[in-house]
Amino acid sequence: MRFYNSTLGLQSLLLCAFLLFSCSKSVKKEKKEQTQTVKYPSEVIPFMDQWSILLGDGTRTDQLIDFEKKNFFYVRNDGSSNWVVYKTPNSGITSRTSSNTRSELGQTKHWIPETGGKLTGTLKVMHVSTSGDARVAAAYSVVVGQIHSDEGHENEPLKIFYKKFPGHEKGSVFWNYEINTEGDNSMRWDYSSAVWGYDMSVVGSDPGTYPEEPEDGVALGEEFSYEVNVYQGVMYLTFSSEGHKTVKFTKNLLKSDFATKEDIPEQILTLYASIGRDGVERDTAYAGEIQYFKQGAYNQTNGKDPEKNIVSNSGSETYDGDIAKQYANGCYAEVWFKDATLGEGSDPEK
Repeated sequence: MRFYNSTLGLQSLLLCAFLLFSCSKSVKKEKKEQTQTVKYPSEVIPFMDQWSILLGDGTRTDQLIDFEKKNFFYVRNDGSSNWVVYKTPNSGITSRTSSNTRSELGQTKHWIPETGGKLTGTLKVMHVSTSGDARVAAAYSVVVGQIHSDEGHENEPLKIFYKKFPGHEKGSVFWNYEINTEGDNSMRWDYSSAVWGYDMSVVGSDPGTYPEEPEDGVALGEEFSYEVNVYQGVMYLTFSSEGHKTVKFTKNLLKSDFATKEDIPEQILTLYASIGRDGVERDTAYAGEIQYFKQGAYNQTNGKDPEKNIVSNSGSETYDGDIAKQYANGCYAEVWFKDATLGEGSDPEK
């Protein structure tokens, strides 16, 4: 009788163990299947029918439903959420008006500041180039959201940046306003405003010496969100991140703050001194000019000679444009978005 009971107990234990093992395998399989069912960025952020895209290898398309491109535009899961990945090298095929590569969405519907629009995004920057010249304002940075003009000088009333110097744990988030120049556009410049960390004008003293790490900066992989709300010609910006103070800005897009030489900020006279950009903006700024939103990873690091433009030519390693080598050696930008919306501008007081 004892033998029978012992055998029965052992059988029961083995049965329980088998059931637990099977259940565990089933749960893991179910989670894996749930992760694998999401294949395309349009399944994560469903506004892809309102955009076109340009990728760092020159791929262009406005058919983004059920579209992905390995190593440039695809979906990753971090264990809790699905993310749309935008990845682009320091050197590849660029747009007509830029020296920098991008894997970036461009809004197909255009608008003017008077009618406006709204763009939001929740993201984390996973990588910026680790090669470059520390004296260059644009080095080690990526633009994660824009407003871009589609006429006139095709300037940019908004670029949202993330920048992190090599060896630093924390980077900076800042935004730039590019003046819509009156006359010769070669005299244009960007005015930079810090959100967390530094603005664009804080640079190294020589090619390999970096400023102190920002105390209130944002680390790679740390989430933050932005809202760009253009309503009746005024741009309202809101930036938020857990553990950081929410920061807001207001900028009139119909009336210039920089219409005379006396209006040029000291930041500009210092940062752009070596390349002689001291133009003024037309009094009406971007009034009546066609605009559109952009979102993704617009890499600001390139391989151009810093001695010819110490603001924008970052002197990065590009491996003669070999994208695989750039990815393998840290010469790229990578940005993940888990949420984003696109819509009409709204009254910020309501």
